[in-house]
Formats: sequence, C-alpha cells, structure tokens
Amino acid sequence: MSDLELHQQLERKIPFAPMGLIVLPSAEKLGEKVNDYLVSFRQNYDHMVKNDPAFEDYVRPDYRIRSQLVRYGTGEAKGIILDSVRGKDIYILTDVMNYSLTYRMNNFTNHMSPDDHFQDLKRVIAAINGKAARLSVIMPFLYEGRQHNRSGRESLDAANMLKELVDMGIDNFITFDAHDPRIQNVVPSFNFENFISPYQFLRAIMHAFPDVILDKEHFVVISPDEGALDRAVYFSNVINADTGMFYKRRDYSRIVGGKNPIVAHEFLGTDLAGKDVIVMDDMISSGGSILDTAKQLKSMHANHVFLCTTFGLFTDGLDIFDQAYERGDFDMIITTNLTYQPEELQNRPWFTVADMSKYMATIIDFFNHDTAVSDVSTPTSKIHEILARYNRHEQSELETQMLEETEIVQ
Repeated sequence: MSDLELHQQLERKIPFAPMGLIVLPSAEKLGEKVNDYLVSFRQNYDHMVKNDPAFEDYVRPDYRIRSQLVRYGTGEAKGIILDSVRGKDIYILTDVMNYSLTYRMNNFTNHMSPDDHFQDLKRVIAAINGKAARLSVIMPFLYEGRQHNRSGRESLDAANMLKELVDMGIDNFITFDAHDPRIQNVVPSFNFENFISPYQFLRAIMHAFPDVILDKEHFVVISPDEGALDRAVYFSNVINADTGMFYKRRDYSRIVGGKNPIVAHEFLGTDLAGKDVIVMDDMISSGGSILDTAKQLKSMHANHVFLCTTFGLFTDGLDIFDQAYERGDFDMIITTNLTYQPEELQNRPWFTVADMSKYMATIIDFFNHDTAVSDVSTPTSKIHEILARYNRHEQSELETQMLEETEIVQ
C-alpha cells in the first residue's frame, strides 16, 4: 500500500482527541523531524477538516507540548508540563540511550544513564497527572530490553519497567525491534507495539550501492545468531533471497562484561562466493561480535557485506570499526536514528543512517486516528513496490523521492 493510500485511510476516521507530542531532551533531534512530518501530513489534509468541529485543533504549526526537567544540585529532579494537556492524545518520545546529556551533582558532571532517562520519563508522566485523554510512550530502544528473562537469582528489569509504566496509567507502549518482544507477556491485555525497520535499510542500500542485484542468485540475508533469525527470515522471504545463520558458541563457565564470552561463530548456510550479503540484527553494542561475523563472511569470498542494525550504540568507540573497514571486512554499516548518534559517527565513510522520522510520524498519525497499523508495522507491500522499481532501474525516481523527503525536515 502506497503512502497516499495509507493516509487516505485517515480521511475516513475522526481523531481520538487533539494530538500532542512531548519530546524529552534525550530525543530532541528526532522529535523535531517527527513533528515536521506531522505538520506536513496534516497541512495536506487541510481541505477535509475545515469547519468540522470533530477536527478542532487538527492542523497546527507545531504539535509539541512544552515540558521541563529541573535538576537540583543534589542530583534530584522534577518534571514540569508548561502547556495544557487536558483532553489531548499525548505521545511522549524518549531515547534512554542518549549518553551525551549531562547534569551537575555535588559539583561533579554526570552523564545521563538509561536509568536517569527512565526516571525523567516517569516524572513527566506524573506531571501530566491523569489529565490527558490518552497517554502513549514511544521508547525506541526498550529500556533494559536485554534483561528480559531470568536465569538464577537476578533481576527482571524489562518486565518491571513495563509493569511500572502501565501502573502509572499509560495506554500504549511503542518500541522498535525489541530484543525479545515476548516481554509484553508481563501485561498481556496491554497494547504493546513493536515495529521493525527493514524497508529503511533496503532504501539505504539501494541508494548507496545502485549496482547491487537483489535476488536469490546474488543476495543472501544473514542472521548473526539464532536470536535474530526471525527478522532475517522475514526480510529474505520478502526480497526472495536465501538465508544463512551464525551460531555463537559461548563459554558458559565465565562471565565477561555481564555476559558469557563468545568462543567462535559457526556458519550455517549456502555458498557465499561472489554474493552480496546483509547482516541483520537489533543492535551493535561494542561491535566485536558483528565485526567477527563480517570478517568471516569476507573470508568466505562474499562480495559486499552490509551490516544493518536498528540501534548503533558503539559502546567501545569507533576505532575498531575504522580498522575493520580499512581491512575490507565490511562495506557499510546502516543504523537508524532512533538513538543518539554522535557527529563523529555520522562523518564516517562507512556509516549510513536509515531515517525513521517519517515512519514514526506515520505511526503517531495512525494511532491518533485509531486506525489499523498492520500495513505500517509490516511494510511488505512497500518493500515489494520499491524492489519492483529498483529492478526496473528507476533510480532517478527513487533518488528524487529520497531528496524530497529529506527536504521536508530541513
């Protein structure tokens, strides 16, 4: 289904309530782009909402609700809502992985941790104080998502986080590529939405490498471990390509950095000689595992190696990626802008961003209209559409469309 057809659905639905977007400081850059797309969308709907009381306050120059997070010298804080939220359909956007923000505590400078961002989110929810008609949290990176199950005497942080937010009165929880979406089972009757981003990865590859042939004879989708196999199988089926998988053999006798170290990567799949491969995973943390995977793929005589992850965290810095790129271990890394990206990352020759701002704005727009999001959450038809155009070599049209979408948010 095309963008036009998707948004035509909204013309038949009255919005749940006037929409408001609260962008926490951790997601300010992404929130600005999302707001610009929402403004652009609804200016195009202006013809259908004039003089209709059901669409009061529908077309606005800015949907952001002003808020403030005040930090005391002791490190304590409070949340303040500066605009009215009464009767509004509120969406709170936060990036719990933005380590660039700092605050002063007892004359020391602290970088904000995921724990700090989560506490700030709860402060803003508490400041709303039940006045909103509906409250949705957009948390692209699921807070404590890797601590999703319990083995032995240890905490179950992701489950506790989700249950705590539900108890505070939120109505929807929206995340992207959760490490294990089964975490929603802790609140089985609650609306937990988990979105994926293969369409944006595909667009980035097509734009950067226009000579890549996306079919079964020339392209293979690789899962770096058994946990990422579902997303790799989905993507390979959509583009009609083969699938391969690496099995991570771990040393369970010891723990390093909070996890069992990987001893070796064992490959299960077809012959990769001369083929282009895409490695799909939910995140790059330190990067050691995915770079080892890429190195092995090149040793199997793979042609191009694309590393696509929803979240690029790069917790151990960028030097190891620079070195791997210079050795020719991979050709490009694509991550979304759903989490903080430092400027030095964006300037790397091996890095490309998959912009998710339009996708997120579309999700918010559909939620506000209480419209089915199945076509948005599983963009199979859009992938088929762009593949058909790509295979017909309509590159000029694709590049023009990408340029237009970029200009909307500049």
